[in-house]
Amino acid sequence: MHHEQPDSASLRWRIEPHLPHLRRYARALTGSQQAGDGLVRALLLDLVEGRTTLAGDDNPRQALFALFHRRNRLPHADRQALLLTVVEGFGLDQAARILRETPVAVQQSIAAARTAIADMIRSRVLIIEDEPLIAMALEQLMTDMGHSIVGMAATEAQAVAIVAANPPDLVLADIQLADGSSGIDAVNRILAVNDVPIIFITGYPERLLTGLLPEPAFLIAKPFDPDVVAATVGQALLARLPDFAPAP
Repeated sequence: MHHEQPDSASLRWRIEPHLPHLRRYARALTGSQQAGDGLVRALLLDLVEGRTTLAGDDNPRQALFALFHRRNRLPHADRQALLLTVVEGFGLDQAARILRETPVAVQQSIAAARTAIADMIRSRVLIIEDEPLIAMALEQLMTDMGHSIVGMAATEAQAVAIVAANPPDLVLADIQLADGSSGIDAVNRILAVNDVPIIFITGYPERLLTGLLPEPAFLIAKPFDPDVVAATVGQALLARLPDFAPAP
């Protein structure tokens, strides 16, 4: 029987709980599952083959994110700061250590990212959600951000019909819908005819962060924080702009 070496097992135990969060961050930052997961896989290969090491035994999650940044030239520093603090929940000092910046510089980057999101072209949003209160909360949040709602669907069939009549610029989708249909199936049908950014809002985001199958680039956990939704929507839309590109 094969046994892992103690060092290998120790490394796996330290980083495994944090890999879904790193995948979520990398996907959101690059705007792509393929690009984000590729960066994470390369980092893991370096760790396993001993080309780099993970410091910070007291906070392996912070250390893993910091190593990810040291290894890669990543796009858009202002959005890095926003995603780290608002979506991934790092404190200002922690984000500063990850980014090797001062807390003041990180705070300035967050403000710049929020301004860019506020100034972006307003978008038309489809909400696929079978819980009326959640759907209404998302509708109000999108409206407050300046977006318009093309429709609200509780089933796969409703979502597809709305898109056929009134194509959106962005889709917010739950996974389990009212009639037992699937938000994933609805999204796949939408993407077959309309190349549009998708944000899944689900109670089980880890199921879509394994890196083993085609998975969404943007995920939000329920119950959602309005700031997380706003930051993720902004990043998803900004990632569609012509000048958005990961650094080589």
